[in-house]
Amino acid sequence: MTSSSKRKEESHQLNGGVKQPTWSKAFNSNAVWEEKDEFLDVIYWLRQIIAVILGVIWGVAPLKGFLGIAIFCIINAGVLYVYFSSFQQIDEEEYGGTWELTKEGFMTSFALFLVVWIIFYTALHFD
Repeated sequence: MTSSSKRKEESHQLNGGVKQPTWSKAFNSNAVWEEKDEFLDVIYWLRQIIAVILGVIWGVAPLKGFLGIAIFCIINAGVLYVYFSSFQQIDEEEYGGTWELTKEGFMTSFALFLVVWIIFYTALHFD
């Protein structure tokens, strides 16, 4: 029996067979993810939250150009990498490897970041 399937079985028994809510598992270290799509959804929505927060910060603190985009990409990829490799400690190979998890929802979060950044920057710094 692999360690991930053993962890799933132990977690199921500890919870008395009750399924734990997705967002509750998202903020618990070493949570057990029964469904692959459930964890990928958490990665996707965490990226969107990061995009909105960074877009507001970049717009308020008039950051411009390539530097803002590069810092966003590094923070977005870095935070999620630390989340799934250190906090959740999942086996990346179950989800297609580190690269698949790192790029999950990246382009939509990048587009959202740009929209929020442009809106806040324009609203606060143009006459």
